[in-house]
Amino acid sequence: MSTFQAPKGTYDLTPPRSAKFLAVREAISAPLRDSGYGYIETPGFENVELFARGVGESTDIVTKEMYTLTTKGGSQLALRPEGTASVLRAALEANLHKAGNLPVKLWYSGSYYRYERPQAGRYRHFSQVGAEAIGTEDPTLDAELIILADQAYRSLGLREFRILLNSLGDKECRPVYREALQSFLRDLDLDEETRRRIEINPLRVLDDKRADVQKQLTDAPKLRDYLCDACKAYHEEVRALLTAAGVAFEDDEKLVRGLDYYTRTTFEFVHDGLGSQSAVGGGGRYDGLSEMIGGPELPSVGWALGVDRTVLALEAEGVELDLPATTSVYAVPLGEEARRVLFGVVTELRRAGIAADFAFGGRGLKGAMKSANRSGARYTLVAGERDLAEGVVQLKDMESGEQSAVPLAEAAAELAKRLG
Repeated sequence: MSTFQAPKGTYDLTPPRSAKFLAVREAISAPLRDSGYGYIETPGFENVELFARGVGESTDIVTKEMYTLTTKGGSQLALRPEGTASVLRAALEANLHKAGNLPVKLWYSGSYYRYERPQAGRYRHFSQVGAEAIGTEDPTLDAELIILADQAYRSLGLREFRILLNSLGDKECRPVYREALQSFLRDLDLDEETRRRIEINPLRVLDDKRADVQKQLTDAPKLRDYLCDACKAYHEEVRALLTAAGVAFEDDEKLVRGLDYYTRTTFEFVHDGLGSQSAVGGGGRYDGLSEMIGGPELPSVGWALGVDRTVLALEAEGVELDLPATTSVYAVPLGEEARRVLFGVVTELRRAGIAADFAFGGRGLKGAMKSANRSGARYTLVAGERDLAEGVVQLKDMESGEQSAVPLAEAAAELAKRLG
């Protein structure tokens, strides 16, 4: 037992389960790569003010959940709690929006950090794949991103997820709704912290998960009744595009999401097999975020999907991923000369793109064959002094148990042919 353990609320990814996480990342990013999204990677920490301005000073993320640190030079940094603000900051810094090809379409994958009470599906360190389309106001972009996420989940075999959809209005109509909502909320029986939130960002109160609060919100004014004509038309177009694409969704007029920067389209992917932590991903349009962090006007939309929760959703549905074999061929040498020769064959196989491994450590035949079996290899190559003298190696099919001698010079070609 090691003296050290992973910090509370975090986890290690180790084989064989780690292969699921890699497969999920690949499946989520594949539709993005096929749709013009380029990969971006940002630092694991940023200036605290980036998240305070973008995510919102009233959010739980900023007030309670960020891991912050002070550098030796006195700068205040935070481990990134989400990806959008970092990606937009990086795009602005690199002047990607000035390259003349809007929207700037980016995807990313990485770890994020929030100080929360650990529970199933909620960690202090978690993994996401995200996508952002920066610089264009167009309902087809909103629909595209939702469709690509739906496509990614279905390619994994997920079926029991739901897409919740709402519109949060824009800078023209939301202030009117905000005033009406504040007036309603001030008359409710709420704790002091929630009352402070009413004055800073009242929409966040709608996202409160406590039953006693939700009960009081039954007659709260509905944002849909305050949407301006432009926002109504925009939202109806998003809905129509999703319907035409055969992507099912549910209108959820209380859907707010936990970040202050969202405008107009907002959406969430939920899976009912995960209990209280049912959200597996979500996102929306954030037309004013660029200006909030000091950039020009760049209407944008994006999402982030949780890799951890997607894996849990797959397990809840009993979906078994078709994972590639980590080893297709396992070489077992008997004697020093065979070690040199078979190691050369393994190197040749790897260069040909065949997953091959080797019985390291000079183990005997019995122990080496046990390792070959545990590796999951389809074929095992065995050679001893007599085999080498005859210019052959023994090729064993681990599924059928059949074994045959093949010429040493043709071993790699024969394996390539059998493995397709």
